[in-house]
Amino acid sequence: MSAMLCLRELHRHECKPAASCAGVPSSSICLHSRSRVECKVKTLNSRGKTGILIMGKVIRGLIFVLDDNIDTDQIIPAEYLTLVPSKPDEYEKLGSYALIGLPDRYGKFIDPGEIKTRYPIIIAGENFGCGSSREHAPIALGAAGVEAVIALSYARIFFRNCSATGELYPWESVERLCDQFETGQEVTIDFEQNRLVNHTLDKTYDLKPLGEVGPVIDAGGIFAYARQTGMIAAKQSR
Repeated sequence: MSAMLCLRELHRHECKPAASCAGVPSSSICLHSRSRVECKVKTLNSRGKTGILIMGKVIRGLIFVLDDNIDTDQIIPAEYLTLVPSKPDEYEKLGSYALIGLPDRYGKFIDPGEIKTRYPIIIAGENFGCGSSREHAPIALGAAGVEAVIALSYARIFFRNCSATGELYPWESVERLCDQFETGQEVTIDFEQNRLVNHTLDKTYDLKPLGEVGPVIDAGGIFAYARQTGMIAAKQSR
């Protein structure tokens, strides 16, 4: 592994030398700017995400396990939809309410007193993100620190909103994982191999390729991708 990859940053990119971090090279590539930078690696970006994304596109972190039919009301209840994600303070606040609508049996997705989750990867069953259509659902998860969801299947609109917002990667598993995994286990998602490694269980699982949605999320969402590829004009700096 020759470099670290730093995820897109919505508002600003604050990178610092990483040479002091054992085993981690100091040179990094920012997906959003494609420029070479020196990145701090304790978090992926200044939003405080806790997974580690490394050269070859690999995310490693703890998992939060759900099951079937997790709907958008459980992901972010309607009472919080008045928050405006384009405002940094409200984006952060929106993330603090992610998955607050879950039944108690799942445990706490965000620890008391914290505004970010320690689980950058969610494992789920069928029909994740079902229910009413709202872009706030993937945005809330992304704002909370989620980098990827691995589900057996998705509600179509939620999957599309992941691509539109560029907040997280919606992976599909080949087999049902939510019955085999437990919250708190450590896993790695290997983008190039379309593979999931559960380090706690010492087992490897196949994932379905992201396909065309991958580059869109890499770019930071559909509009960023359209500008990057020349489909629409780039924003003019003032």
